[in-house]
Amino acid sequence: MKNLKYALVGIVFGLALTKGEAISWYRIQEMFHFQSFHMYGIFMTAVPVAALSLWIIRKLQLHSADGQLIDAPVKPYHRGIIPGGLIFGFGWAFTGACPGPLYAQVGAGYLVTIITFVSALAGTWVYARLQPYLPS
Repeated sequence: MKNLKYALVGIVFGLALTKGEAISWYRIQEMFHFQSFHMYGIFMTAVPVAALSLWIIRKLQLHSADGQLIDAPVKPYHRGIIPGGLIFGFGWAFTGACPGPLYAQVGAGYLVTIITFVSALAGTWVYARLQPYLPS
């Protein structure tokens, strides 16, 4: 019951992704083929909203639900960002899903997405195992 509010926010977010067609494999393919502005419009709305939200959080020094100060540390550039971004992008283009909409796609009944979901979990697990051995 304590985490019900988080589940409700997740459900509303999933509904927004679904109704906005952000979970549609076809919309994502249109984006990667530069055939539609739809997904770019979503991103061009989300980025300023996130930037403004982070600015407000920092300016007002807001606290999390458990009372800790919310901190968004600046992350330095790392040479693994480029190959990691390429792998992420190719995976996104191939599967039609990035990690956020995976849950909504499964919830919407796109059962083939379960393969992508399990693969994302496996990739995260492999990275966690190999991360200590990777160059920093």
